[in-house]
Amino acid sequence: MNPVVSIIMGSTSDMPVMEKACKFLDEMQVPFEVNALSAHRTPDAVEQFARGAKDRGIKVIIAGAGMAAALPGVIAASTTLPVIGVPIKGMLDGLDAMLSIIQMPPGIPVATVGVNGAQNAAILAVEMMALADEALAVRLAEFKSGLKAKIEKANMELAEVKYNFKTN
Repeated sequence: MNPVVSIIMGSTSDMPVMEKACKFLDEMQVPFEVNALSAHRTPDAVEQFARGAKDRGIKVIIAGAGMAAALPGVIAASTTLPVIGVPIKGMLDGLDAMLSIIQMPPGIPVATVGVNGAQNAAILAVEMMALADEALAVRLAEFKSGLKAKIEKANMELAEVKYNFKTN
């Protein structure tokens, strides 16, 4: 089994956030890899990874970064693969990371999800790959249907909650 998604983070301290992407990809039966690479501490390794990812069969890269948050942009500068940035909450509730990731120069796009939004990054990666993979598209559609069912169940439970002035 060869990975088609690569999850990269600046350090293993980001794993509690990025693990949500791992869990979703696992649930969707998408082979993935997980590595720590630092745009500042291992810049040569980041560039080597980005340049070789496509040849290794990677289709989408999810890059989580906090604080300086350069990792997704540095990866995007060295590959033609889609890169999805996950700003990780750190110094300024993740706003600093988010702004660093979304402010990319023309020609170097990085799709960016919300702060700590690793699961949404994985969902976006699956949506991209499902365009060319019908079996994956079916699994994704089942997941999305489950979201609707979850809200419907929550509303039924809320209907049972009683207050003196609650009208529904």
